[in-house]
Amino acid sequence: MVHRPNLAPTDSHAVVAFVHFQGLPRIAYISLPPEQTVLSFPIGGASLLFDGSALRNGNIVFHSRGERMHQRSNGVCQWGMMSFSTKQLTNCAQALTGQPIASPHVSRVLRPTRAEALRFQRLFRHACHLADVGRNLIGRPEVARALKEEMLHAVVHCLAADDADDIAKTRHRHAALMVRFEEVLTKHIDRKLNMPALSAEMGVSERTLRMCCAEVLGVSPARYLLLRRLNRARAALRRADPSTATVAEVARNNQFLEFGRFAVTYRSIFGESPSTTLQRNSLE
Repeated sequence: MVHRPNLAPTDSHAVVAFVHFQGLPRIAYISLPPEQTVLSFPIGGASLLFDGSALRNGNIVFHSRGERMHQRSNGVCQWGMMSFSTKQLTNCAQALTGQPIASPHVSRVLRPTRAEALRFQRLFRHACHLADVGRNLIGRPEVARALKEEMLHAVVHCLAADDADDIAKTRHRHAALMVRFEEVLTKHIDRKLNMPALSAEMGVSERTLRMCCAEVLGVSPARYLLLRRLNRARAALRRADPSTATVAEVARNNQFLEFGRFAVTYRSIFGESPSTTLQRNSLE
């Protein structure tokens, strides 16, 4: 599946935490807010890849500001994300270590000590639990303030870890190429592009494009295009009025000209027929 979240800017004084659970293989194209400092990390023994780099439990990605990236999982996966203001991070780091910590120009994969990683994960889970079931408690200013300070302290200690890798230049170049790939696809969103046209507009060879897609996305360009169009069709079916819209119409609008093949492929990806997706709107 292709998932395309866009994380909007948040309150500049808040520390915002997300936890995500995915039960199926997934490819996500994510845009991060330039106003915030963002960390992402796998939880537990999840299989998670960031721009083609495999992450292990305890690893933390320290993202560059406003980064656009691909994240991929091959199956059941749980991962977290934290967002806070750069000023908060700088002030806390200065107070704890005497040195400011600035957002990197290129994302870094941090490998904090086991103790620091466990402390960070424990606080993160606690924050998510309070936000989920203890909203009245976390709504109290003194509780929110204490939790925010603990989280920032844990983050600073993890970011201060010496064992950190900058994303290799080659891998970073491939990730940037995949962002350009997304831009070209968005530019021609209503066209069914072929490989020669794609590679020509991007200024790279078909071989390079296939290699980068395999590395970052885990699928061929053609497969990714198919998944992208299927997700657009699914979103359209979910929005459509079943009393006036038809599956065939939605399929045609998303460049699926063979209805039978579309229905079979749709069911294999989403586990239900396109007509079931459309009719569900009338039951909600």
